Amino acid sequence: MYLQLDIQFFAQEKTEKATPKKRKDSRNKGQVAKSTDVNTAFILMFVFLLFWLAGRFIVEQLFTIAEFTFTDYLMTELTTESVQHLLVTYLFQAAVAVSPVMAAAALAGIASNMLQVGVLFAPEAVKPKLEKINPIKGFKRIFSVRALVEFLKSMGKISLVGLVTGAVLWFFIDDLLRLGLYSVGEGAVLIGDLIVIMGLAVGFLLIFLAILDYLYQKYDFEKNIKMSKQDLKDEHKKAEGDPLIKSKIKEKQRQMAMSRMMQEVPKADVVITNPTHYAIALKYDDNKMDAPVITAKGVDYIALKIKNSAKHNSVMTVENRPLARALYAQADIGDQVPEDLFKGVAEVLAYVYRMQKKI
Repeated sequence: MYLQLDIQFFAQEKTEKATPKKRKDSRNKGQVAKSTDVNTAFILMFVFLLFWLAGRFIVEQLFTIAEFTFTDYLMTELTTESVQHLLVTYLFQAAVAVSPVMAAAALAGIASNMLQVGVLFAPEAVKPKLEKINPIKGFKRIFSVRALVEFLKSMGKISLVGLVTGAVLWFFIDDLLRLGLYSVGEGAVLIGDLIVIMGLAVGFLLIFLAILDYLYQKYDFEKNIKMSKQDLKDEHKKAEGDPLIKSKIKEKQRQMAMSRMMQEVPKADVVITNPTHYAIALKYDDNKMDAPVITAKGVDYIALKIKNSAKHNSVMTVENRPLARALYAQADIGDQVPEDLFKGVAEVLAYVYRMQKKI
């Protein structure tokens, strides 16, 4: 009894780390390792640190609004001008009181995103996609393993936040029990201090949890962008080009080069042969050239084509085995004849010119 094993299964299994190109493509799509808990923790910490450092200023602004409301505007006659004046005054005072909090929250959001993903502009991530409103896929997302993990994380965070705030209240239980003995101002200060302390304690807790969540998100992201061996091969093909297409391009280039070379054979002065395996076409113009130039060369089939072209175009063919081999080995098409072969080439050209009665 034999078991059939599909080898392609291993090629499709995502076991390889993502390449830099894969990471770049994922980043361009907005797919990065990011934890929303980091944003929440930073915003909470920044805002409550602001309350701790500048809470008195914010409270003073709120009391200022209440004070001029009861002293200056309570009996104001309502007209178009007075309503406009009241609106501008209240908006300005509210902006003064709230703007530090809004600025702290905005700064925290920017800082948390910069720490996680840096500067990222991914317009593709906000493109409208029909699959996002697909009810079937939405149902799958709601009842997926990831959704269950997120639910358990949320319940755990709520429980820990409850424990931390309860611990802070327990620590100040004596002051809370004496709250009825305090004046209104002292009671407000105590409650305000407790709120700030609880906020900072929860903020520190959430930062710790956010670090753990970010590490998990990074692990999950690395897992999701893993590539299979086939993916690596496909990416390599796209980067380097399909080998079949490249071979066809090279073949076409060779054909074009061959065609250009064969066009130069009729213009040559002589073709030096092996006689059967090598053929080298030479051209010399004493008015334009310092030395003879190789215009075509080849072996076997190409050599035969060069000799046939020379025959059909009345270009002399001279057999010189050592010289043909040396020229083929030491120079390329378009090169001048090497100096150590000048004598042999000069003798051949002299013979050709003599036969053609050029000298």
